[in-house]
Amino acid sequence: MNEELAAVQEQTFAHATRPTVRAYPPERRLSADQLASYLDRRAFAVIGSCRPDGRPHAAISSYIRRGHEFWLPTVAGSVRERNVRAKPWLTMTVCEGDEGERDGHVAVLVEGTASVVAASDAPAQVLTAVSGSEWVATWIKLTAERLLSYASEGAIQ
Repeated sequence: MNEELAAVQEQTFAHATRPTVRAYPPERRLSADQLASYLDRRAFAVIGSCRPDGRPHAAISSYIRRGHEFWLPTVAGSVRERNVRAKPWLTMTVCEGDEGERDGHVAVLVEGTASVVAASDAPAQVLTAVSGSEWVATWIKLTAERLLSYASEGAIQ
C-alpha cells in the first residue's frame, strides 16, 4: 500500500514543471515508507475545495488514509460536501514544523478527485477507525492523483 503513494508522487514529478522540481528536489522528497508513516501519524489536514461560484474554501478536517485514498468525515449539507458535489476535486495539505520551522518542517500536498459517500457505504475499516463518529453523515473520499512532499534536512529520520 505504501507503494501506491510513492507511485502517485513519482507520476506527479514526471509531469511537473521545472520550477516545481527545483522546489521539491529528489533528496528532500519522502520515500514510500516515510510518506505512509508521516501521513498515518497525523490526524488533521487543511482541505481546499472550490465553491460553485469559483471562490475557494479551506477548512481543517480529520482524515483516514487507506492506500492512496483519504477519507474525510463530514456532516450532511456541509460547505465541503456541497462543493464536492458541484466540483469533485480537492486539495489536502498536511504539514508540521518545529520552532524556527525553516529547519524542521515537513509538508505533503495531495490533489485528486473526490466523491461523497454515505456513511453506510463507507468501508468498515474506515468506520471503525473513528471513535465517536455518530455525527458523521457522509464521508468524502479523496483519491490522490497528484502528490508532492518535502522534508527539510533532519526533519524525518
